[in-house]
Amino acid sequence: MNLIDTHIHLDFNAYDDDREAVLQRAQQQGVRWYLNPGTDLGTSQAAIRLAEKYDGVFAGVAIHPNSTASWSPEILASVEQLAPHPKVVAIGEIGLDYYWDKSPKSVQQKAFEDQLALAARLEMPIIIHNREASEDVIAILRQWIPTLPASLKGRPGVFHSFSAPPEIADAALELGFYLGFTGPVTYKKADDLRAIAVRVPLDRMLVETDGPFLTPHPHRGERNEPAYVRLVAERLAALRHME
Repeated sequence: MNLIDTHIHLDFNAYDDDREAVLQRAQQQGVRWYLNPGTDLGTSQAAIRLAEKYDGVFAGVAIHPNSTASWSPEILASVEQLAPHPKVVAIGEIGLDYYWDKSPKSVQQKAFEDQLALAARLEMPIIIHNREASEDVIAILRQWIPTLPASLKGRPGVFHSFSAPPEIADAALELGFYLGFTGPVTYKKADDLRAIAVRVPLDRMLVETDGPFLTPHPHRGERNEPAYVRLVAERLAALRHME
């Protein structure tokens, strides 16, 4: 079985000492492709460099909501300059994060809306980061969806590391989004998340690690890495009684 880790921060310094070995272990587990999103201009550029170095790595470029405190038209223009690279396949990760107090909500919302408009203009799918901001994220997306070109209708992007309530899953699916599942779906106390995962259509479900974070069982507490995306896929398959 060939796998894609649809969200992995290979550029983070957690992998600096053994990045080659990390990728080799992933290959041994059938992981063939990787999507490395950006979280600011520096990590977006680093994602592109990794994508240039490794055939199976692709990049997203964007400013993460926790990095938007100094948001400006100039920063948006810098993101746009990175986007045409042939191995950039998404605008992300973008969204809202009300858990951390690193950027005012109004600034996060402005950055989100500006990057959504950029994605529509460039006809590129988005990677959404949503933490304790579900209602505002859905409200903004409902305004954005009608502006999309035909090429993005029905596939506007993914809610990465989905962890919101069932009604948000329903709203996201109604808007055409994919839902990405990570290590927490393997955790003992994640019954609510597994209940959502069971009823998501297979053709709207993605697997990811979000490495180096959210390591799946039985490696929880260790650094996450793309080889472990197989554990997520296997847990989801077991929930659906699939081989």
